[in-house]
Amino acid sequence: MSLERVSSRFASALPLVHPVKNSTSYGILLTVFAYMLFTAHDSTVKLLVASIPVWQVLFIRSCTILAGCFLFEGPSLVQKVARSPIIKPMILRSILILIAWISYYSAARYLQLAEVTTLYYAAPIVGTILATIVLREKVTFARWMAVGVGFCGVVIASNPVGLSISWPVYLALQAAVLWASGMVLLRKTALHEKSHIQMAVSNILFILLTAAMAIAHWQTPTPFQIVLLALTGLIAGAGQLALFEGMRQAPVSVLAPFEYTSLVWAFLLGYLIWGDVPGANTFIGAVLILSAGLIIIVSERMKRRTAVV
Repeated sequence: MSLERVSSRFASALPLVHPVKNSTSYGILLTVFAYMLFTAHDSTVKLLVASIPVWQVLFIRSCTILAGCFLFEGPSLVQKVARSPIIKPMILRSILILIAWISYYSAARYLQLAEVTTLYYAAPIVGTILATIVLREKVTFARWMAVGVGFCGVVIASNPVGLSISWPVYLALQAAVLWASGMVLLRKTALHEKSHIQMAVSNILFILLTAAMAIAHWQTPTPFQIVLLALTGLIAGAGQLALFEGMRQAPVSVLAPFEYTSLVWAFLLGYLIWGDVPGANTFIGAVLILSAGLIIIVSERMKRRTAVV
């Protein structure tokens, strides 16, 4: 029996699901999963950079993700990347995200974690604004309220004090704006190219830009560090794939507040790995962050019910 017949029979056996009806919920689920993986990735990187240069970690991580893309597509990956009709927007997005990372890590060297976290989480607000301008999305009151509630939760949980305008503060805000711009571009490109093709473009660029520094500061990893490096690539690759696919399913203004959930995962992993005990303000902020997600979920369900009626 041919593969096509098996696939068609399997598909016919599945319950019929309206793709438009459930695409937003699917996009939200993928996005939350992606930011959970990104938080796990950051925790793994934090364990590695104590003895291995960050350039080396990023280089090996990108090599691992690119190898996974080759497993998906095979030798034809290079030709498909080169012939992609949206290669330029994908390269631009990759550059924006890379500069955002560099800005964020540079700011984190001089600011407290609470300060840089709060500043960086301006990204969902910027992303929602850009979505209305660039993507012409109609942002409902519920979506704006979700972004605002989520940001208030971040401020309460992070509890920044004594923050004044300085070069590191500018870098953190720059990281937020560039990341939000990259996500808006991702929404535009996600609808026109396969996710693993976009992942290949991003990671080829990252490999080219980090190779020289990685070689110059190379540290031979231990067997345990090799496992962690491979795990970093696998987690980051799965996170990128989930994020790219999530962007196919739902508008940026719907998904933006769910970026705040990564702070909740960060507190949870911080407690499990390093024994960091969150304060009362952390729990209050976490409740507000989760409330932001619930606002989006409830409002989108009500919208679908209204459309059906």
